[in-house]
Amino acid sequence: MIKNVLDLTNFSALLNDEERMLQTAMREFADKSLRPNIQDWYENSSLPVEQLSPQFGELGALGMHLEGYDCPGTSAVAYGLACMEIEAVDSGLRSFVSVQGSLAMFAIHHWGSEEQKQKYLPKMAAGEYIGCFGLTEPDAGSDPASMKTRAVRDGDDWILNGTKMWITNSPIADVAVVWARTDEGFAGFILEKGMEGFSAPEIQKKLSLRASITGEIVLDNCRVSDAQRLPEVSTLRGPLTCLNEARYGIIWGALGAARDSLETAIEYTETRNVFGKSLSSYQLTQAKLADMAVELNKSTLLALQLGRLKDEGKLAPHQVSVGKLNSTRVAIDIARQCRTLLGASGITLEYSPMRHANNLESVLTYEGTAEMHQLIIGQALTDKPAFR
Repeated sequence: MIKNVLDLTNFSALLNDEERMLQTAMREFADKSLRPNIQDWYENSSLPVEQLSPQFGELGALGMHLEGYDCPGTSAVAYGLACMEIEAVDSGLRSFVSVQGSLAMFAIHHWGSEEQKQKYLPKMAAGEYIGCFGLTEPDAGSDPASMKTRAVRDGDDWILNGTKMWITNSPIADVAVVWARTDEGFAGFILEKGMEGFSAPEIQKKLSLRASITGEIVLDNCRVSDAQRLPEVSTLRGPLTCLNEARYGIIWGALGAARDSLETAIEYTETRNVFGKSLSSYQLTQAKLADMAVELNKSTLLALQLGRLKDEGKLAPHQVSVGKLNSTRVAIDIARQCRTLLGASGITLEYSPMRHANNLESVLTYEGTAEMHQLIIGQALTDKPAFR
């Protein structure tokens, strides 16, 4: 069992043995293989995905909560705990795992044909194939119904044209699940690297999620056979279902970044002497630490409740929004506050809170902005949609 001074509510006692073992294994991997390198990856705006992807696959972190096709089939809570431990190192690493499993793999697993599942999912679970998920466009973020990417039928093929933006993994992806408007509604297509008319230029000069590879997807008369279309969905329900899967991982992951920030701040204030005694011995410091720890503990209990609901098949979309809105707000507030406790030292990569805070600016935005989740929750409360 992981002993954690921040566990004020005895949260670990609410987990079963399998969940504790998985969390411990994921934390040990993160501490050994990820944490020693994250400062350099972030500073250099790089991520050795070819090296890490098979390691994540061997751990069972890719498509962790999916059943069959060489996927581990763990519980939703176990998957959430894995997201927490990975993002305690860096949000970019958790983003890689989430995009692979909860977006690209989930789309194929949930909406694909049996042939598509057999072809792609085992290799993606092993980390042999890297996936990405193309939904967001330059002018269609929160409103995917306004997407301009088109797919036009041409005999047994489809011709795709359009541009996707802010796509994690796209420059290195072997498999891209791309959504497009059709004459009948919307459709998802599985595209492969090297297809004519398909390109994925990388987005440079990011100030957030630097240890993550982000790009565009540009489709210029990209021809793809109908066998590559996801056959089980023809509406926006397809990509929106996938987004809820990714949002669930964020609920847990963001709290990992918050926990690491708070652990760092506690350790720093205990060793930093000010006016003859440790910074942690001052009332103002302890008040800040206490408030942050309470918010973190409340949020972790909420994540667990939502995970239990998901494992029972009872998790509603607005409840996912409750978790995503809360976790991202709490996490970014904690990271920012922890940076202030570190003083000038907090602006260097030697300490994690400012890096976490920069990353969480993206996490706060992607998979639905805070404002969108407020509106989803508002509709659940009033039964009145207010999106337009």
